[in-house]
Amino acid sequence: MAPPTDLFQSAFTAFQQGRLGDAERELRRILRKAPDHIGALNVLAVVLVTLKRHAEAEPHLRAALRLQPRSDVTLYNYGLVLKALNRPDEALQRFTEALALNPDNAETLSSRGTVFNDLSDYMAALADFDRALGLNPRYAAAHFNRSKSLAELGRNDEALIACDAALALQPEMAEAWFGRGFIFAKLRRPADAVTAYQRARTLNPELPLLKGNLLHQKMLVCDWDGIEDLIAEIEVDLAAGKLAAEPFGWQGIASSEASLQRCAELTNTARFGKVPALKSSGQIVPNGKLRIGYLSGEFREQATSLLLVGVLEQHDKNDFEVVAFDNGFDDGGPTRQRIDRAVDRIVDISAMGDVEATAAIRAQNIDILINLNGYFGKQRNGVFARRAAPIQVNYLGFPGTLGAGFMDYIIADPHVLPAEHRRFYNEKVAWLPHCYQANDDRRDMSADVPTRADCHLPSESFVFCCFNNAYKITLDVFDIWMRILVTVDGSVLWLLEDNAAAVANLRREAELRGVDPARLVFAGRLPPAEHLARHRCADLFLDTLPYNAHTTASDALWAGLPLLTCEGTTFAGRVAASLLRALDLPELITRDSAEFERRAVALARDPEQLAAIRGKLGHRRLATPLFDTRRFARDIEAVFRTMQERRLAKLDPQHFSVTS
Repeated sequence: MAPPTDLFQSAFTAFQQGRLGDAERELRRILRKAPDHIGALNVLAVVLVTLKRHAEAEPHLRAALRLQPRSDVTLYNYGLVLKALNRPDEALQRFTEALALNPDNAETLSSRGTVFNDLSDYMAALADFDRALGLNPRYAAAHFNRSKSLAELGRNDEALIACDAALALQPEMAEAWFGRGFIFAKLRRPADAVTAYQRARTLNPELPLLKGNLLHQKMLVCDWDGIEDLIAEIEVDLAAGKLAAEPFGWQGIASSEASLQRCAELTNTARFGKVPALKSSGQIVPNGKLRIGYLSGEFREQATSLLLVGVLEQHDKNDFEVVAFDNGFDDGGPTRQRIDRAVDRIVDISAMGDVEATAAIRAQNIDILINLNGYFGKQRNGVFARRAAPIQVNYLGFPGTLGAGFMDYIIADPHVLPAEHRRFYNEKVAWLPHCYQANDDRRDMSADVPTRADCHLPSESFVFCCFNNAYKITLDVFDIWMRILVTVDGSVLWLLEDNAAAVANLRREAELRGVDPARLVFAGRLPPAEHLARHRCADLFLDTLPYNAHTTASDALWAGLPLLTCEGTTFAGRVAASLLRALDLPELITRDSAEFERRAVALARDPEQLAAIRGKLGHRRLATPLFDTRRFARDIEAVFRTMQERRLAKLDPQHFSVTS
């Protein structure tokens, strides 16, 4: 039998040559004879890591560390394994211990920086990447990971430079092309993002999230070439347990709640599967105020805050203490000023990593913490994964399940989330009695109403409109719209101008369907009050599917514009119907695309019926629950009280309804 030294050399050679199966077999032979062989333990662990069998690698590294507790190599390898196993706190500790022994190791610095990125501590990550690049300026991975930190900090131009530095060193680095696409998406340059993602896909089509990100950016520019095949690939990948898409982008396409849940669960597992979720010991004050925390990255002139600000103002300050945890920025606008006045205090967590932010939230002794982002926008799901508050609630910003055990409840209504659909939601459901969506009855609408000429609209034509974001315009929806325009002579379709590429693509697609591209009129973005006022120039809002108008639906209805919707098969696809039911306008809800098309044409051809509906909307706008902000505040407070009562009684979260 060959001596262990010869066997080890043979195994190591096999590893170097990429014969991983041979290396594994020989290393295991060595360890059966000599279980304390430090070299075999380390190399076997590296082999298993290379094979992505991280859980199997850990016990070998643990054994090696017992034998040589001051081995920076073993500590580094152990950190890699712990990071792959979604145990970022432990990984951070191992990398830090390795750096204490060998502070000038660029690979360890860069690896620790990636953990800081995972923990949303982007300034600490930057410091590590800068140190690593100081030691090795040609370290492509450090340049790339540095670009991720900069992008998350909103320093997108610098992020692009860092990403390009990585590509200058390694032009075929698929991850860096993916990163370039991510940065272009943040810069609102979707056409450039598509190009970058397509390059990444050429290099490595199996990169996690790549297909979904490419799909979402293609939808933003209304580029439907190859879109059906891409969607089919994502569906197959998700069913196979592959993280192919992010939940927010997938909502714009998916019509299956099971698929949406699967996507959310895979995302949660990938990001937070092993984050230590310590049970919060939030102090319970008998007969004291109920402490509500709202966490958002968008406390400014943004859709979520435009909906919620009135509810924050209407909270009963005798019974509730309200804290806003801000993960975004203060734009100085009127909505932010109203939020400042409405809440007891705002705590800025935008520069904090997840560990520090969790501690800051716990220091406020919050009873119920509301996640206003979910997988949308400047999200901070990491603090929820750490159990920042005793009761954690998914509400408003992301219309679907987060697929996470650390979220206790989702707030809904019986229309957007029927009881028979509960199995597709990991949270327990708290049903409000009317529409789940908050609305502000103080929303300002400019008194200066533009003319149709001001909006580049024909004065006598019937004006259909849809101010939804471009990613909600699917191929099927556009086909329906074009058939409606063909049938209703002289009518036009008024859309939001998202980006130049989308405008060009939509006009081209219209022409392909026999519609004069000039019949598509595009509206630039305006401040909220002016945007509301221009709705008066339209005749009928046409909704999208599978993702409805949400805030845009409230905009239209608040402005007095009738909205026609088709009730979908997901939470996101049932929101507009919920709004219309709360206004007692069921005649604007259709059941399928054929009925939607017929109804749109019929209303355009019957001005008296449409005028009657507009009059009914004007009368019921302030006489029904949808825009009764004070009533909504009392209802959601009843939800919060019920949640807290169960907590005080030491009962687990459970589905429940409240009545108005």
